[in-house]
Amino acid sequence: MTQMPTLSPTFPSRLPMVGTTVFTVMSALASEHQAINLGQGFPDFSCDRDLISHVNQAMLNDHNQYPPMIGIPELRYRIQNKIKSLYGHEYDLNSEITVTAGGTQGILTAILCCVSPGDEVVIIEPAYDSYRPSIDLAGGKVIAVSLTTIRDAQGQVSSYEIPWTQLENAINLKTRLIMINTPHNPTGMVWQRSDLDKLASLVKNTNALILSDEVYEHMVYDGAQHESVARHPDLVNRSFLVSSFGKTYHVTGWKVGYVAAPATLMKEFCKTHQFNVFTVNTPMQYGLAKYLEESQHYLNLPQFYQSKRDFFRSGLKETDFKLLPTSGTYFQCVDYTNVQSPQSKLNEADFCTWLTTKVGVAAIPVSAFYNSPVESGVVRFCFAKKGHTLNDALERLKKL
Repeated sequence: MTQMPTLSPTFPSRLPMVGTTVFTVMSALASEHQAINLGQGFPDFSCDRDLISHVNQAMLNDHNQYPPMIGIPELRYRIQNKIKSLYGHEYDLNSEITVTAGGTQGILTAILCCVSPGDEVVIIEPAYDSYRPSIDLAGGKVIAVSLTTIRDAQGQVSSYEIPWTQLENAINLKTRLIMINTPHNPTGMVWQRSDLDKLASLVKNTNALILSDEVYEHMVYDGAQHESVARHPDLVNRSFLVSSFGKTYHVTGWKVGYVAAPATLMKEFCKTHQFNVFTVNTPMQYGLAKYLEESQHYLNLPQFYQSKRDFFRSGLKETDFKLLPTSGTYFQCVDYTNVQSPQSKLNEADFCTWLTTKVGVAAIPVSAFYNSPVESGVVRFCFAKKGHTLNDALERLKKL
């Protein structure tokens, strides 16, 4: 009898253009070459031991079964109070706040709940790499506008600005959602109140919703305040606000965040959330709720990270890198085109590969945050690291 060949089922990819992320690639390269990893955005220092104690105690208290789908009341209450005290808007405890499995799940769920096939979603590039695939999974159409790159007299990048004319032109009757990110990853720029006012004027007579990615809300420097959509009366009623405990409390691996939105939006969000992750790790919710009782745990964060930013920037000034402003986040972007090396002519991805393998410091190319790479000679470092990690990285970079 002739044996029939075994068939391997095939199916079309839902994300045919998506491969391994640049963060995974650069982290693997850093590990292979024993480079100091200033690429992927996570701390190399420990979280507060009190936070871990609270989680352990929650486990010992048998908080180990399914919590409510939207999160335990204690944590939602703390989130409600935090937002009200910082931004003046009081979200309803039971109908307008949902605990999520990190900020990225919150973003995906918000998109899936409101974007239908053919709907247009406006993003501003460079953009966090989950935005576009999430929109694609929903069947939406990405409309990308790019931050305006400001250059100095020597042609080096000095800052970025919001492209208001292009943003206005991108908004039309098909626009379902506009995604903003402040403080902004990867550039470190921070939206001002005047920026939110302009955005409000653009969407005033439209049905467009806003998704505001604010996971770095507690990392705004030099005495400035974070301008949340929750603070803006004309935006809060059409916005999903996304934040992350992982970023705030140095526990990125816990993947716990939250989304706040008006009840009509949250109703649809929860329909998707319940069939996406259903709910989020119970003991960690209890631990975070207890930890949130002390507001200084997030109110002291700007000072904590600003000291790291200032130390890192001070060291970088002794190199040939041109420093871009860092008003928020824990990322520092630099223009490398004046580095005294032939490698300064490389594209951003190749420069980061060289920097990792030959210099021993990993960075991320800003071009990776565009759908089609935009080469501007800028790379991103993460300074959420121990002092000696930053010092060792600076010593290597000063040898360029």
